[in-house]
Amino acid sequence: MRIVDKIEQTIQGNEAGTLFFVTDFATEGNDVFISRLLSEFAEKGILCRLAKGIYFKPKITKFGILKPDVKELVKAIARRDNAQVLPTGETAANMLGLSTQVPMNFVYLTSGSARKINLGQKTIIFKRCVPKNFAYRNELLAILIQAIKSIGQTRLTDEHKAIIKGLLEKNMPIESFDTDIKNAPIWVRRTLYNIIK
Repeated sequence: MRIVDKIEQTIQGNEAGTLFFVTDFATEGNDVFISRLLSEFAEKGILCRLAKGIYFKPKITKFGILKPDVKELVKAIARRDNAQVLPTGETAANMLGLSTQVPMNFVYLTSGSARKINLGQKTIIFKRCVPKNFAYRNELLAILIQAIKSIGQTRLTDEHKAIIKGLLEKNMPIESFDTDIKNAPIWVRRTLYNIIK
């Protein structure tokens, strides 16, 4: 079977909305050919281009083509790169309901390569960081600590604290909390202990 037919068959065999990277099909030395091929598939409507080297199988709704959301894309990139990722800054705060501002730049810490992906008016930024940021057993607490650091010690309101308390009560086993909290900066640790008292 020709490589063109094989790739098209793989795409057609996947669900609408599935993400594809040039690297999913490229073998040593043929990534330029694969890039051109996926670009041709996009022109034919078999795929849609999301960003450079990133495509998805179109999912048609009554409102038009539904694009994969940022979280799906970030997870797919992490799987592809065998990397850990963690939302930080305004991205983490918005994700947990601690901010109503939808960021234009979605910032993630990563154990993989630093990079920037442009999605039209939005940008995903991956910042390489020290392994300590991924030393948490509980994902919620890891994200929460990033969100609190982003808000800042002096800007943390009673409303923020109420939301944080609710998140911890619903999602945080106390044994994980006591272990994971040791990885947080001292002021964040003190803030969280005061909130759960």
